[in-house]
Amino acid sequence: MTGSVREDDFASSGSADMSPEQRVPEWGGDHLADPAGASGLDGDLGIDPTELTDEDLIREMHSLHRTRLDTLRHAADSALANHLRRTAELETEYLARHPGREVDPSRLRDA
Repeated sequence: MTGSVREDDFASSGSADMSPEQRVPEWGGDHLADPAGASGLDGDLGIDPTELTDEDLIREMHSLHRTRLDTLRHAADSALANHLRRTAELETEYLARHPGREVDPSRLRDA
């Protein structure tokens, strides 16, 4: 094994302490406000979440979550950045529409 590959067989690309967002060069946070201004992003990555019906919003979130692991493990950095941005947009819209969403008591941890 060479020094450029970690034990888990993933090529190292900087500090192991970096978050995925820090490792993706296109992820700077600024493109959340202005997608067209981000490197490699054309701003045409889906319908504005505020324009989606509740049913369409849920369907879009299902699609993103279904493809999450594959995107994280195998997609180009720009595709991962797009996926992160779109997920954040859709989930933020969902939370804005459902601030008092039902929380399953079995999912809570003791304090």
